[in-house]
Amino acid sequence: MAVPRFWRNIPARYNLIGTKCLTCEKCYFPPRTTCPACRRAGKIEMHKFEGIGEVVTYTVIHSASEGFDRQTPYVLAIIRLDEGPCMTAQIVCDPNEIEIGMKVQSIFRKIAEEGPDGVICYGTKFAPKR
Repeated sequence: MAVPRFWRNIPARYNLIGTKCLTCEKCYFPPRTTCPACRRAGKIEMHKFEGIGEVVTYTVIHSASEGFDRQTPYVLAIIRLDEGPCMTAQIVCDPNEIEIGMKVQSIFRKIAEEGPDGVICYGTKFAPKR
């Protein structure tokens, strides 16, 4: 199987798919097989997140590692999804616009590429909710 096809087959990476415990109603991202709160009593099912949340905290990256150095400065934030879980993601906006509590929505964007003829990796980033 080709590398791009392999990554497309991982639902969490491209579709914000996590899990939800039907017993306590808590949602998890990335997916879990067991609910940490309910343990074995919990019943877990797959859950597709809406992709709406808010910025909990953030940093602006001015000096990035190789492969991301052309994107600087960029915003990296911890996002609390409306369904509860937190995740780290890049925010696509002017670094001067970002603020804690800002509502954001998920978008599908290019994350990196391996050389000029290499594999292009896509995934979830966030943008200010308009």
